Formats: sequence, structure tokens, C-alpha cells
Amino acid sequence: MATTLNIKNMTQEIQLSRKLANQLLHIAQVSPDKEVCGLISSKNDLAQNCYPILNIAEHPETQFLLDTQQQITAMAKMRDNGEELFAIYHSHPTAPAQPSTTDINLANYPNALTLIISLNTKGVLDMHCFKIINNSVTEIALVMRDDT
Repeated sequence: MATTLNIKNMTQEIQLSRKLANQLLHIAQVSPDKEVCGLISSKNDLAQNCYPILNIAEHPETQFLLDTQQQITAMAKMRDNGEELFAIYHSHPTAPAQPSTTDINLANYPNALTLIISLNTKGVLDMHCFKIINNSVTEIALVMRDDT
């Protein structure tokens, strides 16, 4: 049985399938000059699906803003699939996989994790997971699990 993040109990580790991690990295690499963003769903506290959403920020090279209609559509699909919001992900094309001040200030979903993918790594996967509540940031260990 995989140890996962129970947000209510704040376990300090989550597991992400290699397939989902590779999908996130691929999405980020397809758009290396601007931040990509989207949602990750879960079922039974395990990350399940990636829902890419258009970044409509005024300066997408350094910030992200989820397209509202696509976000609503993704949340409806999650509900229809019996899934819940697990994480909000985005990439940093030229910065480390650490939350920026803007990321911290705009974190509006306290029950969701924040996954950040850095492309400033010469092809090496650099993805980190955070819990951001009331401008307080806690890094959560991210463990890759083999797909089953």
C-alpha cells in the first residue's frame, strides 16, 4: 500500500506515478518559454490524472493564471470521475522548482498541493511539492512510484 499525503493529517510524503511525472515533465518541455499549468486529481488519496489548463497570465514567461472556464470544466470532469482536486501544477522555465512570492500570495486552495516543475535543469527532472497555507510554505517529499 502506498503512503500518500492525507492533507487533513499532513503526512510529509506523497507518491506520484512515474507515468504522471513523465506526463507533467513532457507538458512543461513542450512550452519551454512560458509557464504551463493545470490540475492533478486524486482518488483514494492517490494522484490519478493530469488536467492541463491554458495559462492566461499577462506575463506567462514568469507567472501563471488558470483559464477560468477550463478550470471549471476540469473540476466538473473530476467530480464526474469520482476524483478530487489533489494538486495545482505549474512550471518555471528559468527558475528553480521553488514557490515564488507570487505563487505563495496567490495560493487559494489550502486543501491542494502545489507542484512546481523547473526547466532550468538541463533535462534532469526537477519537480517539488509544497503545501501552501496562509503564506506558509511546507515542502512535501515527492517519491516516484512504479506504475502498477
